[in-house]
Order: sequence, then C-alpha cells, then structure tokens
Amino acid sequence: MSTEEPRPGEHAFDPSLLIDVAAQFLFDEEPTLRQSEVAEAAGVDVDTANALWRHLGFPSLADDEPAFLTADVEALRLTERLVDLGVLDRDRLPQFVRSTGRTFARLADWHIRVMLSALAAETEEDEEPTSIDAFAEVIPTVEALQGYVWRRHLLAAASRIALGEVASGGEVPVVVGFVDIVGYTARSRQLNARELGDMVEWFERVTTELVVEHGGQVVKTIGDEAMFVLESPAEAAELAQCLVERAEDDERFPDVRVGMAYGPVVARLGDLFGSTVNLAARLTSVARPGRVLVDDELSGELRSDEERWRLRRARRISVKGYDHLHLWSLKRAEPVS
Repeated sequence: MSTEEPRPGEHAFDPSLLIDVAAQFLFDEEPTLRQSEVAEAAGVDVDTANALWRHLGFPSLADDEPAFLTADVEALRLTERLVDLGVLDRDRLPQFVRSTGRTFARLADWHIRVMLSALAAETEEDEEPTSIDAFAEVIPTVEALQGYVWRRHLLAAASRIALGEVASGGEVPVVVGFVDIVGYTARSRQLNARELGDMVEWFERVTTELVVEHGGQVVKTIGDEAMFVLESPAEAAELAQCLVERAEDDERFPDVRVGMAYGPVVARLGDLFGSTVNLAARLTSVARPGRVLVDDELSGELRSDEERWRLRRARRISVKGYDHLHLWSLKRAEPVS
C-alpha cells in the first residue's frame, strides 16, 4: 500500500488488500495440492475431479500446478456423499454443480463490488481512512447470513412445492410470465453506467416486491427482463396490471410489457422449462409497450370474471416455434357508471 497521503478525491485504500483478507479468512491456508493429489485424497478419479472443477466455472489448470487446498478435497468428498445418499444421481451431478457455480459466481461478484464500493466511499471529511480490518468481520458475517437465507428459502420451497404437490395429487398448472423493460437498448445508450444500474436495480426491486405480494416467485432476472411464476390466474392478472401501471405513478420505474401463459412446466435446478415457458416468452416479445398479452389457456381461466377483466383477441401472429399463435390482450374492465 502506498505511504503517500491521498489527494482530495483519491481513494485511500489499496483494493488488492481485499484479496489478502479474503484469502486469509476464507481458507487460511496456502494452495499446496495438485489435481491428482486432490482426486486421490477424495477417492475419485482425476477426470471426474477436473470435470467438476470446470462445471463450477473455473478454468482448467496444469496438472503439476499446486493450486488446490484441503478444502477442495472436502468439497469433492461432500459432493460424492450426496450421490451416495441418493440425493443426486451421477448423470445429474454436472447440472447440480453448474447451477450452484453460476449462482454463487454472480453472488460473489456482487458482494466483492459492494465491498470495494464501500472502501472507495471515503470522503474528504473522513478523519481516518476506512480500515481494511473491518472486512475481516464482513466475510464470515455474510457467510452466516447466506446460510440463514438458504435455510429460510429451503423451508419455503418445501412448503410451496412438496406440500402443494401432495395436496393436488399431482402436477399443478401454473402461470409463467415475463416482464420486459421497453426500449432497454436505446436507454442503455442514453444513460451512464450508474444511471443504468440504478434503473435496473429499481426494476428488479419493484418487480420482486410486486410478485411476492401477489403470492408468486421471481424465477430469475436477466438484465432487462424478469421471469416469474404464480399458481393463481387471478393473482397473475392483477400482478401483470400492477407492473404495467407502475410507471404511471413511479418515474423511477421504466415502461414495461408483460406476457403470460398457463399450463404445466418442468422445474429443474431452480429454473422452469417447457412449452408454457416458451409461449410466455414469445408473448412478451410481441406485446406492445404498457400492455399484457396472455395465451388461450390463461384467457379461459380469466374470462368468467367480466367485472374485473376485459379480454380482447389480438391479431394472430407467427413467432419462432408457433405458427398462427392465438393471443389475448388483458386489461382491467371499465367501471360501470
């Protein structure tokens, strides 16, 4: 770290120190093991160990490079234990590892950026520079918090999925929807990085809050788009209208469009697949700004409630995978005077 006093406006920290703190408090050991040694200690063959390492999202390393820790051995043992317990079969193990790796890669990236931003937030009024020692406590604190959040979501998922399937006696059709920011590409050219980040952050925050309020779950967000799922068609319709109407009263929330479809889905590793998902995505891609499009199945579920919803058949279109697609425009019913 430089011994020179920072001039006003300069950062008073060396970001590389965060690496030292992370290494010390995350693993507290130097890498001394080679790939073959890790595999042998864990009781798996080298090819399997290397494949799992790549599935986690890390690059391949030279066979003779001492880049691994005893923690890597334990991780391999735990993974094999999940297979032995029958929780995972061997064929689905790569999917489990990839999904876990992608999830935590995004989370780790965001956490490090937050830490660096906090270190860089020092102002001229600060009497002393922010101490890097404070981040020695941050890492185990965040790790403990992550464990709590995971346990809470595990309990919620058990209630939602396991008990729901038992009560229904089988597969439950759901509403799958996508909400998409209108004109995102043009906006990204007009806004600076911070403004664009603030807009996306507010979009994700409001969308998540509204989805949860209506009894749904955000499956994933992809930049300018969010995918959600609900069991109740009526709640899904109300949610969709709240999303497209939000921009009228909230200048921070961008104009959006929504597409939804109703039917069975395939759930795997926290994501949803199937024709219902594909159809909802296609409807979103052709929806006009500030509009909600739904498929035939969802239209049928909502049509009986004429006091709340107005459904109007939209022009047939052809999109990828669907010829002459039937779709319906969903709006609130006009109040009777």
